[in-house]
Amino acid sequence: MRIRAPLAVLLLPPVISAYPLDGAAKTGIRRLTGYRLAHEGKIAAWIRLPPGALRTMADVRLRLKDAAGSFDITPSTPRDPYLQSGIEKIFAGRDPSYSIAVLDISDPARPRYAALKEYDKRIPGSVGKLFVATGLFGAARRTWPADAARRERFLRETFVAADSFVHVDSKTVPFYKDGDKAIVNRRLQVGDTFNLYEWLDHALSQSSNAAASFTWEQAMLLHRFGAKYPLSREETETFLKETPRAELGRLALETVEAPLRESGLDTSRIRIGTMFTSGGERVVPGTGSYACPAELMRWLVKLEQGKLVDEWSSLELKRLLYFSRPRYRYSSSPALVNAAVYFKSGSLFECAPEPGYQCGQYRGNKVNLMHSVAIVESGTKAYLVALMSNVLKLNSATEHQTIGTLIERLIQARP
Repeated sequence: MRIRAPLAVLLLPPVISAYPLDGAAKTGIRRLTGYRLAHEGKIAAWIRLPPGALRTMADVRLRLKDAAGSFDITPSTPRDPYLQSGIEKIFAGRDPSYSIAVLDISDPARPRYAALKEYDKRIPGSVGKLFVATGLFGAARRTWPADAARRERFLRETFVAADSFVHVDSKTVPFYKDGDKAIVNRRLQVGDTFNLYEWLDHALSQSSNAAASFTWEQAMLLHRFGAKYPLSREETETFLKETPRAELGRLALETVEAPLRESGLDTSRIRIGTMFTSGGERVVPGTGSYACPAELMRWLVKLEQGKLVDEWSSLELKRLLYFSRPRYRYSSSPALVNAAVYFKSGSLFECAPEPGYQCGQYRGNKVNLMHSVAIVESGTKAYLVALMSNVLKLNSATEHQTIGTLIERLIQARP
């Protein structure tokens, strides 16, 4: 998302997560092969992965599918005394803008919940890319409701070339193909071609705005045309040109919100309403975007229960969020180096002239949003976190890293 203001700054590095490295053949995500070879020192790259980033596809499982299949988060959900007290102590001396929901699922039959200001809404930023990914999986299920194997082949074998929806984005994505001596990172351009798994991976692993807008467009087309998708470039251009803008806006919202509603989520509390690029916005009109920790936590719970779209989609989405790349922000906590982390972050900062203050990345003095959504599997412990903040002038990337350490210690120290 973008904020238009005289000194708005949005040159943000990628928010990094990824499918497990052994998923290259299953998904066709070529980058995974490149990252594995880079980690092994077989091709030129800077990539070295922490132990927690080296899990396999078989290690990724849905933890609430059986024991806590009916569990839900509501305003009346009991707070666990130990966890609630610990969370309150962590945030007692911090900025009042923080809002958080935490769920300890170490014992899947007995989830333990704590929260602070969990219904406070904020612009979700790149966290909204979770809803775009949900929209694509929802459209695929709508098209092939009883055939998950068909959906998997569809995501792997459907290659589409980028159009103007990728304009404009300063972020880069990795390019790799078999035999390359190095991974090349560059901005996406019109004509760049990837399969749908790769477009999802770029949108989530690199947090590419270009890939997110283009993936949303493809989800809209799949939602509208079903098994007739993919359309040719000419058919796509004709549809977008001849369809009234207001109708395209409604289609964009329905594509991402229908599977959320069908999964039992409350779209009055989570919404991505605007494309992530100006190229997408020129075609599809936008509306407001918002999220709160409580509903983001419910998104994570539905995922772990296998109820986000359906069980197959939930598992694939969790794999796509697996952090098999170098870490930063919340997930860069040294305490999590051995943990499996499934992560998405969002950041927006805006600067205004202020004598004596040097504004910068993650330290906005007008807006300084930082959001972290994470599943952490650390030793015998597993827990979910949805954290949102707008702490002006503070390096929120470092602060979220510190909070990640404190929450890990709290969870591990439970008697």
